[in-house]
Amino acid sequence: MKSLKVYLIIAGLLLAAYIIAQLNRPKTTNWVETFSSKEKTPFGTYILFNRLKDLFPNARIIPYHQPVYNVIAEDSIKEASYIIVCGDIELSKSDYKQLIKYIERGNDVFIAAEYFGKLLDKNLSVKTDFKYNRGNIPVNFVSPYLNPKKHFGINKWAGNYYFSKFDTLNSVVLGENIDHKANFIRYTFGKGSLYLAANPKLFTNYSLLKPQGAEYAATALSYLKSTPQIAWDEYYTQGNTGDESPMRVFLRNPTLQWAYYIAIFSLLIFVLFEIKRRQRIIPVIEPLSNSTLEFVNVVGQVYYEKRNNANIAHKKILYLLEHLRDDYQLKTNKLDNEFIEKLSSKLGIESMLAYELVDYIKYIGNQQQVTDSELIELNKLIEKLYIQSR
Repeated sequence: MKSLKVYLIIAGLLLAAYIIAQLNRPKTTNWVETFSSKEKTPFGTYILFNRLKDLFPNARIIPYHQPVYNVIAEDSIKEASYIIVCGDIELSKSDYKQLIKYIERGNDVFIAAEYFGKLLDKNLSVKTDFKYNRGNIPVNFVSPYLNPKKHFGINKWAGNYYFSKFDTLNSVVLGENIDHKANFIRYTFGKGSLYLAANPKLFTNYSLLKPQGAEYAATALSYLKSTPQIAWDEYYTQGNTGDESPMRVFLRNPTLQWAYYIAIFSLLIFVLFEIKRRQRIIPVIEPLSNSTLEFVNVVGQVYYEKRNNANIAHKKILYLLEHLRDDYQLKTNKLDNEFIEKLSSKLGIESMLAYELVDYIKYIGNQQQVTDSELIELNKLIEKLYIQSR
């Protein structure tokens, strides 16, 4: 036992020395391209997010941690410019449709990314590329009112991305690099505009700490309309923070991280001390038998003997609507055409199936008596919905 204590004391001293060395070690610069508004690292967007008030003094800045569809359709934002700065963005079909409708109503959307996804490539012919065989490439604006001869040169290859493909008939080039490759373009839809910038690094902390970078970001964002609100996207950089576990918070903070490691090490020492203690024989307890199947058979037999098809049908409908509310956040108080469209879009099922199911639910809801064939038909439609939504 004495020899074990000596080893534990030595191990404790070594751990303490290691912790002291780690705490006093110079912090290395984190060059990870997070584009997060919470990060003060070079490629975070902390400065841009906190200085948006300088560019839009009369606007309220609202961060969102949801996809485009949820922000526009569910939160119903109006008269707000939408800003997205990220490494890459992959919009879904429902996101893209809502985004275009939102722009057509007279709103502006600004997206700065290095990769714009397959859907924007398919619908707007937008594709980017990177210049590897050159150093840091300066960029400039093409408008004669913005001094097109003035070039903005930022290190770390901030300006090396450009649009290798875009729809030249339906877009306007607002900026380009020194090789005359477009890096900032605008698409017009209805009363609003979609601005696409191929160099998101020009809007990060590293760039904005330099006078040239700050001027470039301010000039690019000045194209957006002056609106009462600015919707700032955090979904494509931070994800849905509502799903973030407490352990991620611990591991992100160095102090809490070391506290967690020390707690684990202390628990290990405790286990080593207690492992030699004798324990009484643990009696074997027979596990409880699983009577679930028997219970289901009994309940099914009761329902079969009563032959109350209407009660069964109404309960199946209630369970289905509760599933749609809990898992897909659909409002089921009105089973109208809007509900059918959202049901088809969110679950990814066929529109015809959604229409038939809702129509049949309304029909069953008005029936006092339900036949076997009607109950079977209802069950088939519900099963089809579950299968297609997987």
